[in-house]
Amino acid sequence: MRHSQASSRYGGIRRPSVVGRRSLPHRDTARWYAPVAVTADASGVFVPVLTVYALAPEPRPLAAAATAGLCWLTIRAGHRRYLRGNLGETRGLLAAAHDWLVLLGVLAGLRALTGESSAVGSALVALAPAPLITGVTCALIHHHLTGQRHQAQALRRVLLIGEPGPVDDVAARLAARTDHAYVVVGTVLAGPGATDCGIPELGRLDASCPERVPAVPDLIPDGQDGTTVLAAARRQDADLVLVIPGPVLGGERLRRLTWAVQDAGIPLAVASGLTEVARRRLSVSSAAGLTLLHVAPPLRRGAQPLVKAVLDRAAAGVALLALAPLLALVATAVRLDSRGPVLYRQTRIGHRGTPFTLWKFRTMVPDAELRRPELESANDHTAGPLFKMRGDPRVTRLGRLLRRSSLDELPQLFNVLRGQMALVGPRPPLPEEVARYGAVELRRLGVKPGLTGPWQISGRSELSWDEGLALDLHYADNWSVTGDLDVLARTLRAVVDGRGAY
Repeated sequence: MRHSQASSRYGGIRRPSVVGRRSLPHRDTARWYAPVAVTADASGVFVPVLTVYALAPEPRPLAAAATAGLCWLTIRAGHRRYLRGNLGETRGLLAAAHDWLVLLGVLAGLRALTGESSAVGSALVALAPAPLITGVTCALIHHHLTGQRHQAQALRRVLLIGEPGPVDDVAARLAARTDHAYVVVGTVLAGPGATDCGIPELGRLDASCPERVPAVPDLIPDGQDGTTVLAAARRQDADLVLVIPGPVLGGERLRRLTWAVQDAGIPLAVASGLTEVARRRLSVSSAAGLTLLHVAPPLRRGAQPLVKAVLDRAAAGVALLALAPLLALVATAVRLDSRGPVLYRQTRIGHRGTPFTLWKFRTMVPDAELRRPELESANDHTAGPLFKMRGDPRVTRLGRLLRRSSLDELPQLFNVLRGQMALVGPRPPLPEEVARYGAVELRRLGVKPGLTGPWQISGRSELSWDEGLALDLHYADNWSVTGDLDVLARTLRAVVDGRGAY
């Protein structure tokens, strides 16, 4: 069925596709999110500033702590961090760092205006815990909300409106992942045909065009479309009407349906048809009454790619110096564990199809490549060109430990230092894999392969080929320096967990 295929492609944990009235999910998020977030933010500034200024000692510690705390809460509230629809939706680490920099600027301005005379060093020490406390609090709320959604809690009930094919596609995407708040509880189909997703059909919009709109907008009735959609929304107690425009449902008809739904007090959203495009790349404008959605191109040139390249090489150099004793210890252990070279060299395909030699600590017996043909039948990734198998007999005893801990990947820091790889990027493919690529798969070569990446923090070898490809393509088109920092932070947890490493 189309629904199950889409679930395999887009990854994640698939929710049940059929949601009846008696099994509706709970919509409310935990009520303690906002009070806990506000309390953590306030105490994360007030207590350290009061303590440091009292011990320094600095003048007026209580006034300084109260001012800093009030500014911090105002900045966070101004950026809408405490809204119920925002709390827990992201880990909030980068947002906390951004707000903290704004706080420093605001306090510096107040210092200049008031002539406040405390030492700059004392102020920085006192304010340093704020982004950490806020970031940890946001991460804990995000973790709790994610757990709630795995249990069908804190979700928004969605009524899908559109033609059968697009409805199937959107329903499959929403059901395939749990990193969002939407669960489809019903559909109203436009035009002929039926869906394959199994979600209850609660109404049908005729394929013919509706009657002309009266001249006075205030006198426009709901009309047949509006009456059908509103009845379905009220029947399932929908939190959102999600409309998918198309030949049957577009233009003036979509406009009238929007009026009917919003006049009834029900939120409405329109699916654009774009997929795997980061929100920061989108902007909206209007021309001649048309609403235009602008899509910024992926970052291929400019300041951010240059910053990424400089940071990658600098970080790789520092890491190699810091990890030199560990590298020597692992090299010695590999040499003593089994015969063969310490390092394993393999040709991989890098940026824009350029081949390079990738280095890893050897985790297999020396004749591993010669033995691969006899193991093809045991490949766990039969749907794509990737070869992975659990309990691979070619892996050495030490190799299993190195793979689970990802220590075998450390020599790739030399590849990063040489500019052949990045710290974060798609998995570097083999030449035989690339030989089987089509036009879609080749797009993942638009950026440098990475030492870590979306696959590393999303399950590694447990991902299907389609799931891993979707992650790589999304990264190639939507990467950013701040996104890379987030992936690096999450990589540590993935390495400790060891899930999917074999």
